[in-house]
Amino acid sequence: MKTLLVLTGPTGVGKTELSLSVAERLGSPVLNADSRQIYRELPIGTAAPTPEEQARVPHLFVGTHTLTESYNAGQYERDALAALEELFRTRDTVLMVGGAMLYIDAVCHGLDDMPEVPTALREQLQRDYAQRGLTWLQEQVREADPAYFANADTQNPQRLLHALEVSRASGQPYSRFRLGNKKERPFRVVKIALTRSRDTLYSRINARVDHMLAQGLLDEVRAVMPLRHLNALNTVGYKEMFRYLDGEWTLNEAADMVRQNSRHYAKRQLTWFRADSEMHQLPLTDTPADLDKIMNILHDNER
Repeated sequence: MKTLLVLTGPTGVGKTELSLSVAERLGSPVLNADSRQIYRELPIGTAAPTPEEQARVPHLFVGTHTLTESYNAGQYERDALAALEELFRTRDTVLMVGGAMLYIDAVCHGLDDMPEVPTALREQLQRDYAQRGLTWLQEQVREADPAYFANADTQNPQRLLHALEVSRASGQPYSRFRLGNKKERPFRVVKIALTRSRDTLYSRINARVDHMLAQGLLDEVRAVMPLRHLNALNTVGYKEMFRYLDGEWTLNEAADMVRQNSRHYAKRQLTWFRADSEMHQLPLTDTPADLDKIMNILHDNER
């Protein structure tokens, strides 16, 4: 049976570094499952694999699209499944790495069939959100679909925008299309979530933000500022720096908000991982034992 090994974990936990060793052990490329690393204009703020890391192990779906190209989880599902079909011709196990929860679910279990959303509508709602903010977006979704809003992550604008797009495009509540039916896949899935203590994780996140700033995050944000209305840029690291460039915050204030929002995002990811009954939790030790434990989990699930 062909196997997809999913290596995930919260932002800043250390997925990239360990995944290189896992990929080399498996003889597999890395199938990237980060919804922002696909954009070639954002290597610093998304902590994309460096050219050296990509030379060490081939990566798929890193820097493959531009910000002006619309891309979503449904497209990723189709593209990733096509890539897996090809990769499984020559290997038994393929490694997927990333923390985009919706993208991972799309490949492992499939997404509900949703109506097409016209590009003009999507872009208009993105502009409206950029101008009016999260409170406006929350109210729009609450009005369009109270049932969905009651259980939604109301602090996640990407999810809220998607729900509003579908509701506006179809004229029906978004929840009507959310059936939650899992699709059969022609491969086995083994999922491992890398974890650390909260204090260690938060310290790593803070240090990561400092490293991004030293690498030139501000110049990267300045270069994409004309495209700030796009949903792809409504993400941690960019939206805070936009407010610095607008003169609303000092650079230190913006950096502090990047750290805070990164920690909040990590908490949401951890909640999702813990709710997944298929997920194996692996506390990291930063020793060779981490790689051995991953391989043991993989082999134990083959029995």
